[in-house]
Amino acid sequence: MKDFVTEAREATEALRDLFEATPLQRNDHLSDRFGANIWLKREDLTPVRSYKLRGAFTALRKFRQANPGQGHFVCASAGNHAQGVAFACRHFGVRGTIFMPVTTPQQKIDKTRMFGAAQVEIVLTGDYFDQTLAAAKAFCAERGAHFLSPFDDEDVILGQATVGVELLDQLGRSPDLVILPVGGGGLSSGVTRYLRAVDPGIDFRFVEPLGGASLRAALRAGGPDTLAQVNSFVDGAAVARLGDKTFSYLSWIDQEDVLIAPEDRICITMLEMLNVEGIVLEPAGALSVDVLADLSDAIRGRTVVCVTSGGNFDFERLPEVKERAQRFAGLKKYFILRMPQRPGALREFLAMLGPDDDVARFEYLKKSARNFGSVLIGIETKSPENFTALFAKLDAASFPYRDITNDGILSEFLI
Repeated sequence: MKDFVTEAREATEALRDLFEATPLQRNDHLSDRFGANIWLKREDLTPVRSYKLRGAFTALRKFRQANPGQGHFVCASAGNHAQGVAFACRHFGVRGTIFMPVTTPQQKIDKTRMFGAAQVEIVLTGDYFDQTLAAAKAFCAERGAHFLSPFDDEDVILGQATVGVELLDQLGRSPDLVILPVGGGGLSSGVTRYLRAVDPGIDFRFVEPLGGASLRAALRAGGPDTLAQVNSFVDGAAVARLGDKTFSYLSWIDQEDVLIAPEDRICITMLEMLNVEGIVLEPAGALSVDVLADLSDAIRGRTVVCVTSGGNFDFERLPEVKERAQRFAGLKKYFILRMPQRPGALREFLAMLGPDDDVARFEYLKKSARNFGSVLIGIETKSPENFTALFAKLDAASFPYRDITNDGILSEFLI
């Protein structure tokens, strides 16, 4: 039986039928900022703009080799895995049925259909992914089709290992540290399994979104543990439960080496990479770059590879990303102000604003009170310290207010 290193190299060669190795690029901006030698493995530049094509192609190729008569493949996905499976089905000329939730954005549906062309049928079913997944598996059982798992599959893990093969060949030496995003664990399982076999001295860090830390939960529980709630903003990595197979390859990890990235902070990283470097990253694709600041002392002077796992970003979400980034940076706040119902009160409030303070929202919420009216106000500024000065003026003038920027319930209903 072939060892994993040999299989991974063969899988890498097979991928060349689809696309050349994705670039490994030294990033001068990040290297200068952190005093390190930082490289980006640009998985956002595959034909489907994510690494998921690697696993889908490899799993489909190997299954067809073992089962020549099988020509119908099924997956459940609302994003990158769906696009990878569609692309692979078209390449091999086999039939694919892709189940997606009915809430899937039209842009993702259209891209999946474009990659799969006539080979792929898209079925929209289920309000939530678990319902979509159940429908896909029931379809497979009824039709005798083969289900392609997004991460918890040996051949998918093998396909994702090709990222490690390429980056080591491209760098020409072992990096000191590789930073990997984690969702279901397929990418991190494959890359670490390969690199640890080739050079056990390579160090690793893993990063999950705050609202989907399934690896940390699994390590704490001693096995895959289902999260009670998942924040879907980082949709490429917001997985409620790590895979059983992927955990078996990741159980060696120290919990301290799993870093957590807040969703709103990821937005700052996305905007920085877009505005400074011209690199479009989806939230999951920005995870490995986002935690560099958390590792600033540990990476100084070292060679670091960040895997930017995907770039499927819908620019209609850009206003939301900017809003989240501003809030996290303390540059935008929302608060409810009890405005005295007397002439000159509004002018008095506006006079409290500094030269860098801009009113982004102003809305009377209720006018039933005789002496006061509640006002929803959004303020943008250039420095967080400006809010300290503003709130001090409000307190001195006895203008009651409540900061609701980080109040999830009120923000959801009012903002």
